[in-house]
Amino acid sequence: MLDLQRLRALHAVSVHGTVGAAATALGYTSSAVSQQIAKLERETRTVLLEREGRGVRLTAEAHQLVRVAEELLALVERAEVELEERRGEPSGRLSVAAFASAARGLLPGVLADLAVRHPALDARLSEVDPHLSVDMVAKGAVDLAVAHDWDIAPLPLPPGVEHAAIGEDQCTLLVPRGHRFAGRGPVRREELGGERWVCQPPGRVCHDWLLRTLRTAGHEPEIVHQADENPTLVALVAAGLGICLVPRLGRGPLPDGVVEVVLDPVPVRRLYALWRTGLGRRPAIAETVRTLQAHWPPHQP
Repeated sequence: MLDLQRLRALHAVSVHGTVGAAATALGYTSSAVSQQIAKLERETRTVLLEREGRGVRLTAEAHQLVRVAEELLALVERAEVELEERRGEPSGRLSVAAFASAARGLLPGVLADLAVRHPALDARLSEVDPHLSVDMVAKGAVDLAVAHDWDIAPLPLPPGVEHAAIGEDQCTLLVPRGHRFAGRGPVRREELGGERWVCQPPGRVCHDWLLRTLRTAGHEPEIVHQADENPTLVALVAAGLGICLVPRLGRGPLPDGVVEVVLDPVPVRRLYALWRTGLGRRPAIAETVRTLQAHWPPHQP
């Protein structure tokens, strides 16, 4: 008989791409996940993972087992939801994924609140790239995700994924002290030509927003420095190396050499909670969504 935990380990490798990432998501060590899959290979007398460069590749037989695992895990999930629904109290483990600034600026307060009010609920947070969160929810890799979109790039939701709005995060322009925009009123987008920019890399929503916005206003942005994390962007601005657009959520206090400037109109990104269809009946999901909404907006400098 196939062991559900071993199927869960194989499913996690399929979703996350590597043994290490699967182990992190499951709360195990990489060795433990590898052992689970090795036992599954012995039980099925089938090779399931093959080496490919520094990673692994699932065989055709493994993909077949993953499809079976998805069906079994969905049945187990439904049974757990029904039991928790009968109890009427948030309980059990809840896996939550959030992009970096939400994980830093919103989730700590939310998780602490849930831990005090619902001690039977074991909510666990993973920081993930925002473009991965929808797929992780759809595939059952996490129970709940906090994602975001912008007006130029609405959040795509596949069938089987539901959502609720959390709030809107304002974005502001950060410039070095002494810059021509420092200390003045709102800046129109048409005034942003000729500036040197620091920005997130291509493929990120912030990067795409900057390109589209400035091009619409008749300017081609000169992006001179790129970095993933907002604190790095702020540090580059503080050093006088350019200006940047940064959301306020999770940004933290600004250093003395950086001035915040309001843009007109103000750019905003919208935050959402995502979960799989049917899980909204689970008290843990419903209460976590309510708590996310109750904690919005978080304290921002």
